[in-house]
Formats: sequence, structure tokens, C-alpha cells
Amino acid sequence: MRIGIDFGGTKIEAAVVGDDGAFVARKREPNPGAYDPAIQTVARLIAAVEAETGATGPVGVATPGSVSPTRGVMRNANSTWLNGRPFPQDLEQALGRPVRLANDANCLALSESVDGAGAGKAVVFAIIVGTGCGGGVAVNGRLVDGAHGVAGEWGHTSLPWPSAGEAPGPACWCGLHGCLETWVSGSGLQRDHLERTSRSLTAENIVAAARAGDADARRSLDLCIDRLGRAMAMVVNLIDPDAFILGGGLSNVDELYDALPPVVERYAFTDAWSGVIAPARWEDSSGVRGAARLWPSPNEQETSP
Repeated sequence: MRIGIDFGGTKIEAAVVGDDGAFVARKREPNPGAYDPAIQTVARLIAAVEAETGATGPVGVATPGSVSPTRGVMRNANSTWLNGRPFPQDLEQALGRPVRLANDANCLALSESVDGAGAGKAVVFAIIVGTGCGGGVAVNGRLVDGAHGVAGEWGHTSLPWPSAGEAPGPACWCGLHGCLETWVSGSGLQRDHLERTSRSLTAENIVAAARAGDADARRSLDLCIDRLGRAMAMVVNLIDPDAFILGGGLSNVDELYDALPPVVERYAFTDAWSGVIAPARWEDSSGVRGAARLWPSPNEQETSP
């Protein structure tokens, strides 16, 4: 059995996962949104699932951002209070055991490539379209971190296309302008709709209004789909994945799965494109399942991708 933590922006979940992928125990609490209390929450959740199951072992953590390979501290997290902090070391000290961390989109990619919607596919690109927009890559069921630990971090590449009238784009929390995350995310959809219509609606309400026949909402949703499809076409041109697997709140919008393929095919640099675009099989459980898989089971041989 393996232990995973999904360190989300609003909640923290701990789970014990059996070698067959089944959950043995799960506990979650709200994320307190502050560094020391969050570490205490992780420790409390780990103690709770271990008390319930009698299992113990190393811990894998799905987290926003990533760990700097040179400084060993967190960086690039939209939960900005994590950035610059030695999160892995502090967790290991609090838990008294080894900890492995990976970006939450990487954990989605790992989970879904092993036994999820991307199982059997050689190259899987996982996309989180929620409050922000993240990406992760798995090849043959193994994560690809890259030389500097930022493989798949497409959320902070620039979307604006001059021909689309999007440049320079809105300011991003990372300090750049026009990042994909500011357009293709729940918050990006909400921001764009407000700027175009002067109506403040949540992403969920924009989707509902579009389905009810609201022309402005339909336009906002169509623009979001077009932008996501263009960004996915850029990924096709770089690594040509067999499958795109979507997680996060916007992944529940059924319209995406019929509308995205023709957009990707239109912009990808190929005469034909027939890749898979599918929602995550394990939905919001993929993060914690992928985190648990950061450590091999006793029956697995640990190898590099």
C-alpha cells in the first residue's frame, strides 16, 4: 500500500492506495492557506489514515508548483505562500519519513496513464483546467520532469495571437502577461466574460447560461474552447501526444470533447490528427492516486522514464 497527499488550493486530502489502485482509506480537510498550519494538517491527515488502516510508508505529495532542483525550495505555485519555502524538507521533518513531491498536473498524468483514461497510450499530456491551468507529461506510464523540473508547464506560456486581438493579454500572477492560465481556466473564463460583457458570472454560471441560450455566454465559452484548442495544437507540434486527459472543474464541461478535436486539427502542423481527448477517469481522485504512485510498490522496479 502507498500513501498519497493531494495538496490542493482549497482542500488537502490523504489516501492510502492499495497495489491494485483501490482506496483503502481517505480523509480530507480544508487547506488553511498558511504554511505552518498546512503542514500540521498534512501530518494530522496522515496520522488519521494510518490509524484507520495500520499501514505506514513513504508519502507522495501532489502540489501546485514544483521544487527547484538547485535550491530545494518551492517555486511557481499559485498558492504563492508556498514559494521560496523548503516544503519537502519541512514535511519530512514533520512526518519523520521520506517524502516525494510532484506537480499536481504531473500526478494527474501519472495516475491516468497507468490505469485511467490514458492507459495503454505511449505519450499522455494531462491538463488541469480549474482555477488555473496546468500540464504534465507521462511516457509509457512514467513521468517526464525535464532537465529543470518544468516539463509540461504550459500554463505560463503565452497564448495571445496578434490575429486574434489577444495581445498583450492580462497580467498574470507570475509577472508575465497573456499566460495561458489567464485565458484558459475557470478564473480566465470569468475574467474574459466580465471584460467583454460587464457581467460578473462564475465559470459554472457562464456554462449554464450558454446552455440556456445566452448569446454572450455562448460566445465566451466558444472563445475559451478555441483558446484551449489552439494551446493543445502547440503541444501536438512539440510532442504529439497520443492522448490529452483533462482534469479540473472545466473538464466537466461536456461540450469540450466534441468541440476541441476540430480546433486542434485546424491548428496542428499535420495533415490529419486523431488523438484522444478525454476527461480523467478518476476525476478529482487522480491527484492523490498519482501522488501515491510517486513511490513504487514492493512489486515494481523503479526506473526512469
